[in-house]
Amino acid sequence: MVSSVTKDVPEPAQRGPHPSYIQTAAPYVLELKVNECLVSAGVTEAKDDSVRLQAVAWIDNDAAAAALFTACKIEDTLKKSRDILCAAQNLKLSPAEQLTPDDPMFENHAKIVIGLERLMLEASGFDFRNRHPQRLLLKLGRLYGVERETVGKTAYKMSLDIYKTYAPLKQTTATMAFACLELAGRIQEHNVTDIQSGRIYKKWKISRPEVMDLLELYTHHRTSTLVGHEHPVDKFISIRIELNEEASSEKYPRFTSSRRKKSSTNGASAANGTKGSKDKDAKMINSPQDVTSPRDIKSPMGLTSINGTSVQGKPGIKEGTIRFMLDPERVRAEKDVVSQFFKVEEEEYMVEVEKERRRA
Repeated sequence: MVSSVTKDVPEPAQRGPHPSYIQTAAPYVLELKVNECLVSAGVTEAKDDSVRLQAVAWIDNDAAAAALFTACKIEDTLKKSRDILCAAQNLKLSPAEQLTPDDPMFENHAKIVIGLERLMLEASGFDFRNRHPQRLLLKLGRLYGVERETVGKTAYKMSLDIYKTYAPLKQTTATMAFACLELAGRIQEHNVTDIQSGRIYKKWKISRPEVMDLLELYTHHRTSTLVGHEHPVDKFISIRIELNEEASSEKYPRFTSSRRKKSSTNGASAANGTKGSKDKDAKMINSPQDVTSPRDIKSPMGLTSINGTSVQGKPGIKEGTIRFMLDPERVRAEKDVVSQFFKVEEEEYMVEVEKERRRA
């Protein structure tokens, strides 16, 4: 009699449909995550600025109709894509040349608008809790008595230029509003002591460091902004040097500090940027037109497999439905419940096997 040990190693095939993936909304995105997204998209740091500014110009021109189309649905003011395109075209024409929404020239553009609408919804994760500093900026300007025609208008233009940076992804509304006011005051040589001293920051639960994105934009891409071309570059450089000296003396961090975590695939392989290895199917993003789907880039909102299992032999998210949720607690609760039905349990046991002896 001979004893041998056997192991039940093969994994059972998944039964039923794929349990789907969940994309959780991320209200704030740190600099570390932004850099990870750029690396996964194949965009170098040198190319990042030009691609980002090109994307902003593309949004201002072509995607504005799609944004308005999406906003109409969100606010329950339903409009057809043809209606919006027709209205935009009629603004450029005289009353005698006005067009109607059923004009054939809007056929292809209407399809593009619908595609862009889907791209916007998926890329944003259906999270419309956006931060707009303009309203708070106007209230703060009145509160601290800044000059409306100089500092006020400059700060408002800066609040529009700030969307050419990653600050709206990383900072709160109050932080962006105070940053625009202080920088506008420095440019117009009308400093607001209460703002620059930082005495009121505790009340607004904000901190002074980490907001240098606007100055970097005006220093390197001054002509692509609303405020940059109105002032010489030397003024921006001198302000930046002054703030850098303050940051060095006070030991302010350049970016919000974060703890680096180990990457977790949660069932998704390299296409969503969660594995360290390079994806063979990764797409190089050279311009905004190259992005045809949110899956072409790594989203700052992570994809989570609801059962934690991997999709064998299929790179990227090729099967299963992506669902969007805003509440991370609900995501965790659902994952805990569903994962119990997909656990692979292995048992190790010993079997006695009788071995026949051959006669000599």
